[in-house]
Amino acid sequence: MIHKMGIVGYGGMAGWHHNLTKEIDGLEVVGAWDTDPQRLELAVERGLIAYDSLDALLADDQLCVVLIATPNDSHCEIATRAMHAGKHVVVEKPVTLNNADLQAMIAASEETGKLFTVHQNRRWDEDFLMVCEIIKAGQLGEVFGIESRVHGSRGIPGDWRQLKEQGGGMVLDWGVHMFDQIFQMFPGVKLKTVHAITTNVTNQLVDDGFRTELLLENGVRVLVEVGTSNFVSLPRWYVQGVNGTAVIEDFSKKGKMVIAVGENEKDIVPVITAAGLTKTMAPRRDDSIKEIPLPVVTADIKDFYQNVIATIEGKEESLIKLPEIARVMRLMEAVFESAAKNQVVEFE
Repeated sequence: MIHKMGIVGYGGMAGWHHNLTKEIDGLEVVGAWDTDPQRLELAVERGLIAYDSLDALLADDQLCVVLIATPNDSHCEIATRAMHAGKHVVVEKPVTLNNADLQAMIAASEETGKLFTVHQNRRWDEDFLMVCEIIKAGQLGEVFGIESRVHGSRGIPGDWRQLKEQGGGMVLDWGVHMFDQIFQMFPGVKLKTVHAITTNVTNQLVDDGFRTELLLENGVRVLVEVGTSNFVSLPRWYVQGVNGTAVIEDFSKKGKMVIAVGENEKDIVPVITAAGLTKTMAPRRDDSIKEIPLPVVTADIKDFYQNVIATIEGKEESLIKLPEIARVMRLMEAVFESAAKNQVVEFE
């Protein structure tokens, strides 16, 4: 059976979806609607139907699924209309601008019985999955600290992502992924507190970066940071355990993992600095540490759409759980609250 899909908002991300679905058995993109005539011309060039309105797309009975890849402020209205028009819905992240809108979207799904899911694609990032495996394997001992970062130096893209009313800013653009990843690492573990700052280095309308400290109920402290004015990037992941440390430099997955071995050191050779010596910060002897390989993890983002099809056909449950999406949305709201008040916010 072929499930036919229409795309609302045929921009760059929608084009990525279109190309990906060509590799998915049982799913076919047949048309698109966009407010920009040039985007519709591009859709026609790629063999798609160009609908002249959203109503026309939603009225097309051949469409089973609608992908929404518009600016964030329009997701809620389009998704609820699509579900009431009898379509299953896939929404690009962030699902919407606030938890109140998300609850309206969930209610529409429950009323209509239609699948409503969110493209949380970075659950398939292999650098993230490597960290999950490192924690699971336990080679670092008890993990007590995680740092998750993405750094760039080009500011915010010059489109709607710079506009607050359309859901711009880095918390909604990247935080939605990074907070979701942390929750996925520690399923069932409550988040106790949130403390955040946001930055406005190159953009005064929306946050162009942020730094958030999270304290989990299990005692793990997590630093999540996004910067768009960083000409020297810090590591994508830095994971600390009582018995070792792992670092993953970037999306290429380069890095290393070092653990302690053997007896505790006795003869420490101090480091001599210009102002004196220190034993505390002296390096370990080579015979007391060991570098071990990072885990090899592979993932396939096609699993997302294959699960969408299987969920529609009643063969699987959706991989993206709506309570998880709501939790991330609440966390982003807590980040904005903490930054505005400059104080720690209790979460769960």
